[in-house]
Amino acid sequence: MLLSISTTHQPATDLGYLLHKHPDRVQSFDLSFGRALVFYPEAAAHRCTAVLALDVDPVGLVRGGISLDQYVNDRPYVASSFLSVAIAQVFGTALSGVCKGFEDLAARPIPIEATLPAVQCRGGIEILQSLFEPLGYAVSAAAHPLDPSLYPGEMSHTYSLTISGQTRLSDLLSHLYVLIPVLDNDKHYWVGDAEVAKLLRHGEGWLSQHPKREFITARYLKHQRGLIDSAMDRLREDDPPSESGDDPSDPAEERVERQLSLHEQRLGTVLSVLKSHDARSVIDLGCGEGRLLRHLLQDPSFKRICGMDVSHRALEIAADRLRFERLPSLQRERIELFQGSLMYKDDRLKGFDAAAVVEVIEHLDEPRLAAFERVVFEHARPTLVVITTPNVEYNVRWETLPAGTMRHRDHRFEWTRAQFRDWAEDVAARFGYEVKFLPVGPEDAEVGSPSQMGVFELPSRGASQ
Repeated sequence: MLLSISTTHQPATDLGYLLHKHPDRVQSFDLSFGRALVFYPEAAAHRCTAVLALDVDPVGLVRGGISLDQYVNDRPYVASSFLSVAIAQVFGTALSGVCKGFEDLAARPIPIEATLPAVQCRGGIEILQSLFEPLGYAVSAAAHPLDPSLYPGEMSHTYSLTISGQTRLSDLLSHLYVLIPVLDNDKHYWVGDAEVAKLLRHGEGWLSQHPKREFITARYLKHQRGLIDSAMDRLREDDPPSESGDDPSDPAEERVERQLSLHEQRLGTVLSVLKSHDARSVIDLGCGEGRLLRHLLQDPSFKRICGMDVSHRALEIAADRLRFERLPSLQRERIELFQGSLMYKDDRLKGFDAAAVVEVIEHLDEPRLAAFERVVFEHARPTLVVITTPNVEYNVRWETLPAGTMRHRDHRFEWTRAQFRDWAEDVAARFGYEVKFLPVGPEDAEVGSPSQMGVFELPSRGASQ
């Protein structure tokens, strides 16, 4: 059972400091189920690779009371919970992100690659991609061939897997620690309440927003319903506010905009754009309480409607307001809600004519906009993207809004018309879209309209009309 970790960070041999394992020595560690070795097949300034080799003793395990069904099995070779335990015990300091004397390096993302020559994955490469790509990794995988004379017509469930990306070493180890037993869908030890704590500790900062967090949680906890419910309750506590900013307990933005019924004007403008471009399938990214979804559902020209939000609570409210469970079957087939984040690539976002992003981007930290841009314009890549955001210049026209105050307590920024135009034109140029701008709400000669809209369109669509 092998795990190799490589980096091209300069000097690459700094990997030895991060792992607390010297590149010039082979180091051995006794474990309760076998022995682990750490060695470096390459250790140069331009590239360094560390290998964790795990020698599992299946005979000793059976004699020690751990049932493996049979002496001849795949446990010594296929990545499993044995490897997760080895990561925690052999690379425990690196897993915690501690590196005395190299604190800045430990806290900084570096180019990194991890290879597992053998992992179990029933579900194919798509499962591997769905687990690791949302974390920012490029995924390369190949199935191990089966002997057709022994397994005629059968497909292998064992893959070689390589993931690569720009991340902190401690984050990589945390991801592997959790996801290796998820892929294997088994554990060699008793799973109880302590495993919930381990999952939450090693999943901190990423699991609560992962698109497959329920899948990960269920497999990590060996499908024990009580443990799964406990973990999911804790993860939902970490749900950030709806990316749309919809919050029934905070009507401040509604009070500011009530005089103009701006929100309804905004939704009407979005609907007009979608219909004028003949969109038949629409995904509302950051759908919040489902206000746009309700309008889309009322128009039979929209054949497929989807709402995504990072907030589980917001989706519950949307489902309730849409009377989701009581919709006629034909209506119910047209609409879908799911939890996800605009920070992570997600194949569920693909395949739509149009994406609506209504008053959402201002709820994202500006440094995270780059991830949003790639998710929407590079990965999902709908033909049409409609984005609205407040025009900060208009704020002076609201007497109820104190000077210098943003319209919503969760806004991270509010842009001028020039700032929005510069950002939108840059995004369009980088991802091959054309963009035009529309006002939302009544225009003021001096400060413009209350909200501003960018309509991004792939040129091929425009050329065909």
